[in-house]
Amino acid sequence: MLKESKAFGSFSVDDLHKAKNFYGDLLGLHVADNPMGLIELHFGDDNKTLIYPKSEHQPATFTVLNFPVQDIEKTVDELSTKGIKFEQYDYLQTDARGISRNPQGTKVAWFKDPAGNILAILEM
Repeated sequence: MLKESKAFGSFSVDDLHKAKNFYGDLLGLHVADNPMGLIELHFGDDNKTLIYPKSEHQPATFTVLNFPVQDIEKTVDELSTKGIKFEQYDYLQTDARGISRNPQGTKVAWFKDPAGNILAILEM
């Protein structure tokens, strides 16, 4: 029954206007207004993520969105020029640019949205 559903994720922010500007203008994602007063991020083959305002918002302590990229170094550079600051994690051994290099080949860099939610870019 549910395996045929087009499930989607969601997360909260403390300021929907800031989120819309961040995801749409800064990251360049397709952002749409939702009739319920929310925003939707649209990706590829009709995949979406819902973002909703929450007055008692607490930033997620885990990664809420992962963006696969072809070249993590190039993407880190591009996002850094737009003012994105990448997180430094000792336990994940991030380098000076915020990139963690897994011995199996995956490279990941984390950053936060204006509400403090954690996002990641990754190259596999």
